[in-house]
Amino acid sequence: MIIREIQQFGEIRPRARAYLCYLFSRNMPNKLPHPSLDMIEKGLDKIVHEVDDFEALYVLDRDGIQISDNITKDRSKKGGKGENRSDRAYYYRAAQLKRCVLSDPYPSLLTNRLTVTASFPIFNDKDELEYVACLDISLEQILKIAHPTSLQSFFGKTSQFVYSMFSLALFMVAMLLFYNGLKSLAIHGFEFNLLDIKAMFESTILLTLSLAIFDLVKTIFEEEVLGRHHKDDIISGMNKTMVKFLGSIIIALAIEALMLVFKFAIIDTKHILYAIYLIIGVTMLLFGLAFYLKITLQKRD
Repeated sequence: MIIREIQQFGEIRPRARAYLCYLFSRNMPNKLPHPSLDMIEKGLDKIVHEVDDFEALYVLDRDGIQISDNITKDRSKKGGKGENRSDRAYYYRAAQLKRCVLSDPYPSLLTNRLTVTASFPIFNDKDELEYVACLDISLEQILKIAHPTSLQSFFGKTSQFVYSMFSLALFMVAMLLFYNGLKSLAIHGFEFNLLDIKAMFESTILLTLSLAIFDLVKTIFEEEVLGRHHKDDIISGMNKTMVKFLGSIIIALAIEALMLVFKFAIIDTKHILYAIYLIIGVTMLLFGLAFYLKITLQKRD
């Protein structure tokens, strides 16, 4: 998933930049009286043997013009000499910041895949910019390089699969509740043109629970499988799901309590105390949800 990969890149970006910048600083000439293109290309050849899967290595002059053909393992990607790359972020950020930088992911013209570029500015002994050495590498490959361990990657894919299965199972439960809610309403909701209050309450409870479970499935699938996170919401992620889920449960229990009050008031007033107990339980849940919201907002602030 592209969204998940970009989010993972944001997490491992410092490690990825440290690794690639280390390769450049170890192999590139810098602060020399007259750094030459031959010296830089020899350093790039050394980097070629240290990075297994890269897209291209190349050199820009001080104005952002590519002055060397792409160094690549794919012959179809060779060329590029003379291209003006002064408008690329990896060039002007390296020139302005005067340090090695790692770009954001962008669509590569060579492969049409998401790519990141590490760029290393090369200065002479007077601290004047002479060249910028660049390395293009796919987003997928940089995630493999900078990922902490392959074991974590395995568990990440396994948990993604497990969350998908749970999402599917819960979705089926939500649809089953939805179907039974509609079925109960269609069969018992109206009898001899009279409104059946009990059936209406039961259908409402089933549909409310179905909606609560569907909201839970939606958030689990988006965050754990697709990797989407809504950072702009005041209450986001699983906190938002918890609020929605508990809110739906409280509504369902409140409807049930109301139904019991009507039922016992008409049939057997001795048991109306049980309905009162349920109302007290719903009230406690409301206070608990309010406390949960307060703590969540305080942590966010």
